[in-house]
Amino acid sequence: MRTASGTPARASLSGASVTGTFLAETSLVEDATDEGETGPLRRCIVTRERQPKERMIRFVIGPDRALVPDLAARLPGRGIWLSASRDVLQDPGAQGDAYRQLVRAFARAARGPVSVPPNLREMLEAALLRRIGELLGLARRAGQAIAGFEKAREWVRGGQAGLAVQASDGSEAERTRFLSGAAVSVSVIDPLPAEALGRIFAKDHVVHVAIAPGKLANALVIEAGRLAGLRGFGRVSMGTDRRETAGVNIEVGATGKA
Repeated sequence: MRTASGTPARASLSGASVTGTFLAETSLVEDATDEGETGPLRRCIVTRERQPKERMIRFVIGPDRALVPDLAARLPGRGIWLSASRDVLQDPGAQGDAYRQLVRAFARAARGPVSVPPNLREMLEAALLRRIGELLGLARRAGQAIAGFEKAREWVRGGQAGLAVQASDGSEAERTRFLSGAAVSVSVIDPLPAEALGRIFAKDHVVHVAIAPGKLANALVIEAGRLAGLRGFGRVSMGTDRRETAGVNIEVGATGKA
C-alpha cells in the first residue's frame, strides 16, 4: 500500500472487511489536520480536544482511500489523529450512531471518502500488542530487561529499574510482594499474560520483568497506556482488582504502595 503522497506505507489494514464510507463535508466542519503536526499536542477528530500525541493514534490515508494506522507516527502524508479511547473507537454494534460519527469524522479530516474497518479497535489492539512485544524483545536483546522474580526484584529494589512489567494474569499478592521495597518510583504495566511474556524471554511463562530507565521503558509505558485506553481502562492504582485492568498503573514509590 502507498500513502496519498505515493510513498509506500509500512502499516495497513489489509484483509479487513470494510463497511463505512462517507463523503467529506469540509465546508461545514473545521479540518482537524489544518493545525499542522508541530508541537506536543494534537486535536482528536472526534472529541475536538487537544491532547498529548502519546495518548493518541495517528492515521494516514492511502491512495485507495483506506485507513492506514501509523503507531510510530512516522509515515509520510497528512496525519489524522484520534484519541486512544474505547469511547471514541466504537464498532458498528455500538448503541446510537457513534460508529457513523467516527466514520464521518475520518471523512471530514481526509477531505473525501474513506473506508473504515468495522473492527478497527480490535485491529489496533492487536497492533499495539505486537508493538509492545517487539519493544520488550528489543529491551531484552539490549540487556535493558531482566525476567524472573528474584533477578527482576533486585533491579527494582536496587534502583536499576525504571519500569516493571507484570503478567496480566499474575497473582495480586505476588505482585505486591515483588514491588515492595522499591528504591525509587517505578511505573508498572501489565499488557500481556505470563505465556506471552514467556515467549519473549524464551521461557514457558514469565510473571515479572524489570526494564532499565530509558527510551525503551518510556515507549513501553506509552504503548501500554494507549492499549489501556482502547480497552476502556485508564491509569489504575495497585489497589484495583487487576483482573479488571489492562495496561498501565500509577507509579509505585519507595514503600511499594501506589
